[in-house]
Amino acid sequence: MAGPDPGHAFPAIALCLRLRAAGDEPVLFTGSRWLEAARGVGISVRRLKGLAPRPSDDETDAGTRIHERAAHISTEILPDLSAMLPELVVSDVLTAGGGMAAERLGVPWVELSPHPLYLPSKALPPIGSGLAPGVGLRGRMRDGLLRTMTARDIRHGLQQRERARQGVDLPVPDPGPAARLIATLPALEVPRPDWPDHAHVIGPLFWEPTDAILRPPPGDAPLVVVAPSTAHTGVADMVETVLEALAGAGVRVAISMLDSPPGELPGWATAGLGRQDELLTHAALVIGGGGHGLLAKSLSAGVPVVTVPGGGDQWELANRVVRQGSSILVRPLAVEAVRSAVREILADPGFAAAAAEAAATATEVADPIEICHKVVASAHA
Repeated sequence: MAGPDPGHAFPAIALCLRLRAAGDEPVLFTGSRWLEAARGVGISVRRLKGLAPRPSDDETDAGTRIHERAAHISTEILPDLSAMLPELVVSDVLTAGGGMAAERLGVPWVELSPHPLYLPSKALPPIGSGLAPGVGLRGRMRDGLLRTMTARDIRHGLQQRERARQGVDLPVPDPGPAARLIATLPALEVPRPDWPDHAHVIGPLFWEPTDAILRPPPGDAPLVVVAPSTAHTGVADMVETVLEALAGAGVRVAISMLDSPPGELPGWATAGLGRQDELLTHAALVIGGGGHGLLAKSLSAGVPVVTVPGGGDQWELANRVVRQGSSILVRPLAVEAVRSAVREILADPGFAAAAAEAAATATEVADPIEICHKVVASAHA
């Protein structure tokens, strides 16, 4: 179960492909945008019903969008899910209705987080602050104060979830998933003393929505890959600003995008839909919005990043990758700031070295298929 946002649908498709390769029979529930693409690579698909906002929904309230709509989605998909007699449900972290539907059927379920673990911790600053864990007495006091300031909102969200569960006759409190699959690079995680035993870092889950190849502009100048954020919270006007910033900078630019490319481009730039994994093999650096998918894909290829974060979790991720050493953060988006960041990364091999170090952590992950199989076996024991 995953919504249609590429940052959530693509990892779900990638996991389905791995499950199928292991001999399982995955069925993907997602938005209509990616149904044909998933079907084209041999995955059984169903439309995830209940995604559309209802007149009574408060779209300004994240808790309403996640919890109340989750209960509604669980009701909408329950007949289709029940008819399949599933042994396991894997529900995206933002598509909580999948987990609720599994509970209502008495089926075990696993949560898929296509990014680092975002549960609050007793030893970290609030997720989303972008702050490193505080050091010393002052740092711990700062983090404690920030956690106190956000505790009210967390309690409010839990209360919303409890009410939503009661509305579909599920018990309170929420027992949660049998396991959490954290689909990120270990380099992007933050150590915490209260890491949940049932949470497992499995490495990023990548899937390309096309087989097309986006050819870089001719020449041997450093290639800069630009990938505007696919999230609705991403920064606007990134392509135009980057092209202005890199004019005369002695680089080539390839703009990777799911939507229609911009109009006329200079000879040192190209744009369109193409496999990002192939494009990154030619890249000297990436400019992107800080979404987890692009960051993880860039670092997995050993390519440093100029990060221009928007909303959502992009600020958190942008700061983590800066602290890891493979990125420069640009905010707000400005021509001179982009030009300066690109020049600095191209001149300093330390950024590429840090990206290579991040890529090497991909060997330190758990197998998501093995985890799913263990959950099923435990349910049948």
